Amino acid sequence: MVGEAAALLATVADPIRLGLLFRLASEGTRCVCDLQTDPPIPGNLLSYHLKVLRDAGLVTAERRGRWMDYTLTADALERLHDALPEPPAVSMARSA
Repeated sequence: MVGEAAALLATVADPIRLGLLFRLASEGTRCVCDLQTDPPIPGNLLSYHLKVLRDAGLVTAERRGRWMDYTLTADALERLHDALPEPPAVSMARSA
């Protein structure tokens, strides 16, 4: 469980991949042609980062003609949330 969580968090630890996830979460399905980062990165590097996200099961890709559309998987945000440790329970009783 810990190894799985660490691998998932390592995937999104890269600023480019995290930015792609934020965009897909807020904008929905996007064509790869619309996912260029700021500052721009070469197309092969963008494809690499999207592949890493696909391999981690955080995004899916669907071919549309010569373009690829990328979508955040339905459980991506829940899986990322579950990968984080639970905060300790806060006691309601106060020490005097």
